Amino acid sequence: MTEADILKALSNVINPDQKKDIVSLGMVSDIKIQDKNIYFTISIPMTSAPYKDSINAQSEMAIKKLFKHADDVNVHVTFTSKSAAAKAASAAVLPKVKNIIAIISGKGGVGKSTVASNLALALSNNGEAKVGLMDADIYGPSAPIMFGVRGERPRMIDVEGKGKILPLEKYGIKLMSIGLLVDERQAVVWRGPMVSSAIRQFVTDVFWDELDYLIIDMPPGTGDIHLTLMQLVPVTGIIIVTTPQDVALADAKKGIAMFGQAQLNVPVIGLVENMSYFTPKELPDNKYYIFGKEGGKRLASEYDLHFLGQIPLVQSIREGGDKGVPIMLSDDEITKDAFKNFAAETTRQIAIQNADKLISVKL
Repeated sequence: MTEADILKALSNVINPDQKKDIVSLGMVSDIKIQDKNIYFTISIPMTSAPYKDSINAQSEMAIKKLFKHADDVNVHVTFTSKSAAAKAASAAVLPKVKNIIAIISGKGGVGKSTVASNLALALSNNGEAKVGLMDADIYGPSAPIMFGVRGERPRMIDVEGKGKILPLEKYGIKLMSIGLLVDERQAVVWRGPMVSSAIRQFVTDVFWDELDYLIIDMPPGTGDIHLTLMQLVPVTGIIIVTTPQDVALADAKKGIAMFGQAQLNVPVIGLVENMSYFTPKELPDNKYYIFGKEGGKRLASEYDLHFLGQIPLVQSIREGGDKGVPIMLSDDEITKDAFKNFAAETTRQIAIQNADKLISVKL
């Protein structure tokens, strides 16, 4: 009896929740064969928890079919939460990072990088929390411009005998971006495998050290980079950025659908609506809904997501990003309050989510 025999037998066990066998779903691990005892672990997503007994019974039956007499073998199945198993498997990747937040959007032009940058600063709150920002938008990096570090280069350091890239630090935020490694006048013309390799280096070869939050500014859409990161690091959850207009909302739905798929199953922390309304500097109490009104709030309600807040369309936000001084460092208290409220709601949802994980690790 070999491990391959066990896997072949278990390939007949179907997870009723996902309508596929548990081997192709990657749910089986830690197979051990000792005399008449066969041990293995099945990692299941929380959505499949009601089917645990069915999967257990199917597994035991599938293994015992390999023997002429069922009494010739004892089957020992250990169940674990799939999210807990994934976090344990990737813990060595970023062991000192407490929370990893991916900022995504279904389309470009909705201000995702602006939201990511100012969220990082709002979470940091002048050094109260240790925060890093990974600009994972390989084809259109924005962090060097928004933080005013264009032309600067990170340096290499020795960490326990291994060469590591030391992130730049600006305004108390640790920064890493492809824009810090290549000439900004050159286009990054890479195929999928090269992009995935670069993203892996941003995770494994960068010395992020201890962080309370690592914000990952994802590229727009759904593709290789998203899959690579979600499978490589224990992402705490994603935040979806949209504008109120229907075109942006339609693309945001695709992002929600992607991260709800079984092979990813990444929690959605919530949705934030950017460019919610225009407020002229000279008329701070006026709101003009240029792109529509509360489309993001309706989308969050439709998908039962937490609505994290509204960010206004203000000229100083754009000016700050272009000058390398994000709006959170300005004296625009009204706009800063919008980001502070957004950050506060984000941390609240993360705290609730982390507490729920502790309770549900043991199914």
